[in-house]
Amino acid sequence: MDTFAHLEVERVALQRECDSARTQKERNRLGQFATPPTLALDIMQFAKKLIPIHEKVRFLDPAFGTGSFFSALLETFKPIRVKAAAGFEIDRHYAERARELWRENRLDLRIADFTMGPPPKGTDKFNLLVCNPPYVRHHHLTADDKARLRSQTHSLSGLRLSGLSGLYCYFFLLSDAWVSDGGVCIWLVPSEFMDVNYGIPLKEYLLTKVTLLRIHRFDSLDVQFGDALVSSSIVCFRKASPLNDHAVDFTFGGSLSSPRLLQKISLADLRPNSKWNERSKHTSLSVPTTRLSDIFEIKRGLATGDNGFFILTREKIRRHRLPMKFLRPILPSPRFLSTDEIHGDEDGNPVVERQCFLLDCRLPEKVVQRDYPRLWQYLEQGKKNDVAKGYLCSSRTPWYSQENRPAPLFLCTYMGRSNGKKNGAALRFILNHTLATAANVYLLLYPKTELSQALCAKPELKKEIWTWLNAISPDVVLGEGRVYGGGLHKIEPRELGNVPADGIEKLLDITIKKKSIQLDFFASEQNALNHAFRT
Repeated sequence: MDTFAHLEVERVALQRECDSARTQKERNRLGQFATPPTLALDIMQFAKKLIPIHEKVRFLDPAFGTGSFFSALLETFKPIRVKAAAGFEIDRHYAERARELWRENRLDLRIADFTMGPPPKGTDKFNLLVCNPPYVRHHHLTADDKARLRSQTHSLSGLRLSGLSGLYCYFFLLSDAWVSDGGVCIWLVPSEFMDVNYGIPLKEYLLTKVTLLRIHRFDSLDVQFGDALVSSSIVCFRKASPLNDHAVDFTFGGSLSSPRLLQKISLADLRPNSKWNERSKHTSLSVPTTRLSDIFEIKRGLATGDNGFFILTREKIRRHRLPMKFLRPILPSPRFLSTDEIHGDEDGNPVVERQCFLLDCRLPEKVVQRDYPRLWQYLEQGKKNDVAKGYLCSSRTPWYSQENRPAPLFLCTYMGRSNGKKNGAALRFILNHTLATAANVYLLLYPKTELSQALCAKPELKKEIWTWLNAISPDVVLGEGRVYGGGLHKIEPRELGNVPADGIEKLLDITIKKKSIQLDFFASEQNALNHAFRT
């Protein structure tokens, strides 16, 4: 076994040892998900093709970990071509062990926060940056850190990141100051930035500040990190202004060096505010179309603040002897619904196996204590269990009141997987004949004026509309949402609202008021693959 192979064996063992000393929750909070060795090597071999053969490498990894990319660098380029190598690792638990492992390999590993380090100048900059940045979600960043990071990125790039941006977005933009002109950058990041609003500044950077070379998206069923439910992409670019006729390689499936699909997209056909996960085949056209948002008011189901406390079964209600006047029916989680058409009993309660009720009281505590002692005792338990101190509850008056979410006629599940589902439909449309509201695992579709009037005149239309909703091609619905590792699909209210709904307009035989909107015509992943195989 050669020296590099031996060191890699030691590194993998070290990675397991370090990971095992941390709980999954701790590593999730810190965004610590190690790059698999085969993936690190594949990325570095791709990088080698982009660095001129006569050029020495100055390498930087801003989120070093135990050094999976550094190990791949030594294996691929050999030490003779590596002029300098540096890394940042904020976690001393990993950094000190990594320093010891690589002590004889001229590595400048700094135990520090990359986002707080002063960028180098002139010839001290790096011509190869490869990084799997920490996947720390925005709610794990303090308000002070967000303010500092947003100020830094705006100062360096002129771009303003949203407060919803994860830490990897800040790494992405801040690293520009560390890379020399013409240098190559390769990032292993979550695919979600290509679909969400907070990813727009990153896409603007990739389109205008650098030359975007390739975006490789892994199949959502091929999770790269066994300990993180996230769909991954590799973003590769050169720090140089793009040419006017530049085209970007969008690849999908397989590996970076051997993808299942390769599609070249003209830079002129890409927009920061369009979705990139479904690579565009056509330019944007301004066309009038009816969307679900023209017909429905779409809202997320209510967030209770603590489902275990506020959503009760009949047995729990009897046990605590709670007054039914403060309890209203609520649909159970989709996994407890065996049918997508929900009928009600004479009181409007869903006829389902798992009947649930939402506790919702607007009376002041003093009135509850005086007139409803059993309810007051139950609410006191919520205080003792810190339910009242939760983020949502503490912002409400009284803390045990709920959002106003009337019973919806139509619902759509918020997330799901298509594996083994009929017609590949990961998301379900549900027809609700009851008085039950729904929690935020559903999206609620409330008919707007035109549809409400049509339903009053012809109540039987509701079943036809429900049938039409379930007949929408899964590719159309899922194309508006986003996909995560393991094939988990999610869709937000605004995204569902973008689904074309001309069929409902024809069904109602009315004209819906709408605007002419910009639509990006995206090729579905499967259709693109089928086309590639046919040709």
